[in-house]
Amino acid sequence: MHNLAIALKEKGYDVSGSDDEIFEPSLSRLKKYGILPPTIGWDVSRITTSLDAVVLGMHARIDNPELIKANELGLKIYSYPEYLYEQTKDKTRIVIGGSHGKTTITSMVMHVLKNAGIDFDYMVGAQLEGFENMVSLKQNTKIAVFEGDEYLTSPIDLRPKFHLYQPTIALISGIAWDHINAFPTYEGYKNQFSIFIDKIAENGTLIYCTEDSEVAGLAIERGKNIKRIPYNTHPFDSTAGFTNLIVNGNKIPLAVFGKHNMQNISGAKAVCYQVGVSDDVFYKAISTFKGASKRLQLLAENQSTKIFLDFAHSPSKVAATVQAVSEAYPERELVACLELHTFSSLNTEFLGQYKDTMEKSNIPFVYFNPTTLEHKKLPPIDPLLVKSSFRTPSIEVFTDSKQLIESLKNINWKNKNLLIMTSGNFSGVNLQEFAKEIALRV
Repeated sequence: MHNLAIALKEKGYDVSGSDDEIFEPSLSRLKKYGILPPTIGWDVSRITTSLDAVVLGMHARIDNPELIKANELGLKIYSYPEYLYEQTKDKTRIVIGGSHGKTTITSMVMHVLKNAGIDFDYMVGAQLEGFENMVSLKQNTKIAVFEGDEYLTSPIDLRPKFHLYQPTIALISGIAWDHINAFPTYEGYKNQFSIFIDKIAENGTLIYCTEDSEVAGLAIERGKNIKRIPYNTHPFDSTAGFTNLIVNGNKIPLAVFGKHNMQNISGAKAVCYQVGVSDDVFYKAISTFKGASKRLQLLAENQSTKIFLDFAHSPSKVAATVQAVSEAYPERELVACLELHTFSSLNTEFLGQYKDTMEKSNIPFVYFNPTTLEHKKLPPIDPLLVKSSFRTPSIEVFTDSKQLIESLKNINWKNKNLLIMTSGNFSGVNLQEFAKEIALRV
C-alpha cells in the first residue's frame, strides 16, 4: 500500500492515508515523500466528500470506522487490485501468475523492458535493483506488468487478487497447493487458476509452462478466443557455480542459477517477445539480471562458502530452491535451513506436502516458533511430526532460534554453502549480520 501511495504521489495525485500501525521501511519512505499520516490510527474526519476514491489495504475490516464513513458518503471504494486495474484498463496488462516463480518472472520482464528502453507501469512483490519503488503508474505508458498473486484481495473481498486484473497477456508458471487457510482443498486452489484463464481479455494471450502437467491441462481446457503459447526450460549448462544459457550453440553467462530460473527465463522471454522485444535484446538484458530481493540472494561469501537467502516457504519453492543450490555447487555440501512461518506450513494437515523437499540437502534444519502457532490460532505441533513429514531422516527440527543459530555456528563451514529459506526472520535474527559472521568463520 505504501508503494502504491508513493506511485500515485509521483503521478501527481493528492494522496493521504491512515493505518493503525506503520512499520519500517514504510514509515521512512512515506515520510520521505511527504505522505506519512500526521497521526497513527483511524479518524473518520479524514473521510470527506472531497475524496475521489478510497483504496483499501488487504487488512481492512468491514467494521473499520473510516470504511463505514466512506460507504455512508457514497464514495468510490476500490480494493488494491481493483485500483491497479482502474489505472491501467486502457493499457496492455501483463499478469504473471503461478504458485512459484511469479516474482522472479515479473522481475525478469521488468529488467528486460527497462534495458530495452520501453517505459511501463508495474507492480511487483520484491525490491529490484534499478527500481526504487515496487509500484509505478504513469500517464503515457502503454504497458503494465503485474505480479499476479492468487491470495485473497481482502477480508471483505474474498476473490484472489489476480482475478481482478483482466490480463491482455497472462502467464502461469506452475500450480502447487498453497494458502490452505483460503483454499482448504487442492481442487479449490487449482480452480482459481482456471478462473484466471477465463479472465484473460478477448483475443488475449496465455503463456504457460508445459512442464507442469496441471498448467498444461488447464491451458487446453480453459479460455475462449485466446492465443496459447507454451514454454519449457531454456537449454543451459552449469559448472562450478557458473551458469550459461545455450543459444544457437553459443553460451550466454548468467548471474542467476538453477533449473527453475532457466524455466523462468523461458517464460519471461515469451512475454517480452509479445511486446516487441527481439531475441538479441532479450539475451543481452537477461545476462545482467541479478535476481529479486530474497530470491536466492547472496548475503555473504568467502572462498569456500556462500550464504543465500530465499523467500521459499511453500513445498514446491523449497524443493526447487534446495535443488538449485545443490546442483549449482556439487563440490560443496549444502546446509539448508527452513523456517515454517506461514499458515499453510504450520498446519498439520498440510505438513505432508513437504515430503522429500529437503532430500538434496546434506545437512537439513527446520525451525518453527510455537508462539507463531498461538498468534495464528493454530494447535501446537510436535517437532517429531514435523520431522516425519519431511521424510528425511537426517533432518533436525528446532523450536528455539537461539539453539538453531548456535548449531549453525558450530558447523565447520569449509566447502559448505548455507541456504536460508524463510518468509520471516527466525524470530528476530539479523540474517545479514549472521551471514557475515558465518563467512568469517573459515
